[in-house]
Amino acid sequence: MGLTHEYDAQRLRGISVQVAKEAAELAETMRNEVVTEGAVDTKSTETDVVTAADRAVERLIRDRLAELRPEDPVLGEEGGGAIDQEGLRWVVDPIDGTVNYLYGHPNYAVSIAVQLNGASLAGAVVEPRSGRAWSAASGHGADLDGRPLEVSAARRLDLSLIGTGFNYLPERRGRQAAVLAELLSEIRDIRRGGAASLDLCAVAAGWTDGYYEHGLSRWDWAAGSLIAAEAGARTRLPAGGSTDGLGDEAVLCVTPGIADALTRALLERRAGTI
Repeated sequence: MGLTHEYDAQRLRGISVQVAKEAAELAETMRNEVVTEGAVDTKSTETDVVTAADRAVERLIRDRLAELRPEDPVLGEEGGGAIDQEGLRWVVDPIDGTVNYLYGHPNYAVSIAVQLNGASLAGAVVEPRSGRAWSAASGHGADLDGRPLEVSAARRLDLSLIGTGFNYLPERRGRQAAVLAELLSEIRDIRRGGAASLDLCAVAAGWTDGYYEHGLSRWDWAAGSLIAAEAGARTRLPAGGSTDGLGDEAVLCVTPGIADALTRALLERRAGTI
């Protein structure tokens, strides 16, 4: 029996949903306060923002996990920690889509996953404005508010809707845009939501047929990628020493019927260099 079976993935899934919903309520409650009081800082660039709500929501998540899972370490976007990938570790993005949050755009989420030896075992993504909750546990499928999820049946790249995102560094964003400009002629259309966790969940729900992005952090994809995979998506996650040509920082999540075609299209446009 493998190490995964020593853990109750469904119970961990329930904890991730419970804590993510509590965190989502706080995020939504704080939104007007953050904007009116100007409680906003920047990180890597002037467009890479962090709010007081990001920090407060992460504190709440850490406090609740300390109560419910006191022995488990946590890695969070704002608070750092838990670099070691051995054993169980919670991976937290308190507000994924902070720029959307700042502008009052509803497309942002709380993302919480628990990983075993670096691979996601259970997780949840909750959209505060709507209250929708996506979740999954390894080997147990994925659902949206209790409704089982399944990826689309798309089989033609030219009739597929693809999601993506862009880096905060202007020079890298320009390279990503150049790849996208060439790809657009081979797909139905593009969607750019601004929150990677929700982009991954959109593939899981069949709302888009695929999603790719370079330069995401672990907390961006830890929960959403598991939800998509459990809904039937083929996923490719960042890995050091990658030899597939997409680069070490690539995330690719796509319905199986167009997975090879989308991968080829990205490779032909040298997406691994962005």
